[in-house]
Amino acid sequence: MEAISNKISSSLALTPLPLENSLRRNGFGPVIVRSRNHASRIRKRSRVFAEIPQNQSARRHAGIDFSDPDWKSKYQRDFEERFKLPHITDIFEDAKPIPSTFCLRMRTPVNEQFIDGYPSDEKWHGYINNNDRVLLKVINYSSLTSAGAECIDPDCTWVEQWVHRAGPREEIYFKPEKVKAAILTCGGLCPGLNDVIRHIVITLEIYGVKNIVGIPFGYRGFCDKELTEMPLSRKVVQNIHLSGGSLLGVSRGAPTVSEIVDSMEERGINMLFVLGGNGTHAGANAIHNECRKRRMKVAVVGVPKTIDNDILLMDKTFGFDTAVEEAQRAINSAYIEAHSAYHGIGIVKLMGRSSGFIAMHASLASGQIDVCLIPEVPFHLHGPHGFLRHLKYLIETKGSAVVCVAEGAGQNLIEKTNATDASGNIVFGDIGVHIQQETKKYFKEIGVPADVKYIDPTYMIRACRANASDGILCTVLGQNAVHGAFAGFSGITIGICNTHYAYFPIPEVISYPRAVDPNSRMWHRCLTSTGQPDFV
Repeated sequence: MEAISNKISSSLALTPLPLENSLRRNGFGPVIVRSRNHASRIRKRSRVFAEIPQNQSARRHAGIDFSDPDWKSKYQRDFEERFKLPHITDIFEDAKPIPSTFCLRMRTPVNEQFIDGYPSDEKWHGYINNNDRVLLKVINYSSLTSAGAECIDPDCTWVEQWVHRAGPREEIYFKPEKVKAAILTCGGLCPGLNDVIRHIVITLEIYGVKNIVGIPFGYRGFCDKELTEMPLSRKVVQNIHLSGGSLLGVSRGAPTVSEIVDSMEERGINMLFVLGGNGTHAGANAIHNECRKRRMKVAVVGVPKTIDNDILLMDKTFGFDTAVEEAQRAINSAYIEAHSAYHGIGIVKLMGRSSGFIAMHASLASGQIDVCLIPEVPFHLHGPHGFLRHLKYLIETKGSAVVCVAEGAGQNLIEKTNATDASGNIVFGDIGVHIQQETKKYFKEIGVPADVKYIDPTYMIRACRANASDGILCTVLGQNAVHGAFAGFSGITIGICNTHYAYFPIPEVISYPRAVDPNSRMWHRCLTSTGQPDFV
C-alpha cells in the first residue's frame, strides 16, 4: 500500500505506526506516519516536574528552517495542503454537483420525479459553506515553559491553523437513489456505537437513501461467507440507542484491502461508514486509496471510536464521558471497601493502554483517589520514593487509601507476555493484579496488616449505554459523517475540535495515539486533587 498520505510534509520525520505489523497482517500494508517523540520524552524524565525538555511540537517540526523569514507562511501553506480533504473531484474532474436533498423544510419524500435535481419548497440557509473553517489551536503560548505548551518554533510564534468545518453542503455529489451505504463497527465495544449507527441511518434516509446495510462483525463481514449484510432503516434502528454494544457486532482483524474492495464492488457499495480506532481508520484510509486506484466513485468516512480518548486533534471521542461516569461506581465501591476496613486499600484498574485520560478524569471527578497511575508518567513500586512507601504513609496518616491505575501503566514493572490480539496490539500484563500482589507482600513484610481489594470494571464500563453527553456527541458525529460523504469527501474522519465539529484527513489523526502531557494543566489538577508525590 502507498504511504498513508502523500500530503505529509517531507520535512517531518517518518516512522512506522505501532499498529503497522497488525495492519500488514490484515492486508493494510506498511503505514508511514509522522514520528512521535512524546512517549520517549516522558519515559526519559527522571521526575515529572524536572527540567522541562524541548517542546514536543518543536521536535516534530525540527525540519523547518526557522532562519528563513518566510518560514511561517510556508508552514501555513504546508498545513493547508496536509489538511486538504480528499474529494471525489480529485479523481473524477468532470463530476457535477447537484442541489442537496437535505433540507429540513422539505418533507416531501424524494423519488424518481426529481431526475434533474431536488428543489426544496423554499430557500434554506442551514448549509455550511465549503470555505468555513474551525481554528485548531486556541491558546497562544508565550513560552515553552508554559504549562502544556505546544509550540512550533522556540519562540512560540502564533500560527493560525484552520480545519474544515463539518455540516451539510448546498451541493452534493451522489444521487440518493443510486447510493448503497454500508456501516461497520470494528475493535472492542464502546458506549455510543448504536447511537452513531442510528443517526447515520436516519440522516441517510433524510437525504433520500433507501439502500442501507450493516456489515456484520467489522471488516470480517466483507469476506466471511457465513455473514450476510443486514438491511437497515429507521424502523430497524429506532430504539437501538437504548442499549449498549453494537447492533452490527464487532471484531478485530480483517481480510486484505483488495478483498474488501472487491466485495464492495460486487455489492455495489458506494458509501462506507467505518466506526473504529486508529487501526480501523488506517484500514479505512487504505480502502479509500484502493478505491481511488480503481477509479471507483466511493466515499469512505470514518467516525473515531475509542473509549481511551486517544485520537489526535479532537476534544474528545464518543464513549469517553460515559466511561468516566461509570468508573465512578467502581471508584466509590473501592472507597467504601477501603474506608470500611482496618487499613483498607482499594485498587481500581481502568482502561487506557497508551493514554491515561480515563484514569485521570475519573480521579478528578471522584475526589476519592489518593494515587493515580497512568502510562505517560513512570513510577517505582519500591524504594524510599516508591508507590508502596507512599501507601504506607497514607495508611499511617489516613487509615486507608484508594488507588486508580490505567491498564497500560507500569508495564516495565511486569513480565511481558509477548502475545498480541487479533489487531496486533500487545497483550499487556495485568498491572492491577501486580500492584495488588506487591502491596499485600510489602505490608506483610513490614508487619503492618492491610486489607487490599481489587476491582476491574473494564467490560462493565465499555458495554453500557451512552450517557446524555455522549448521546449528543454520537448524534452529531453520525449526522456529519453522512453530510461529509454526500459532499463528496472521502478518506476523512469527523471529530469535535474546540467545541465545533470538523472534518480531518484520516492520516492526520492516526499519526500516533494522543496521550496525557505530564506538563499539562489537567495532569497538574489531578496531582493537586490526589496529593500524590513523584514515585521515582
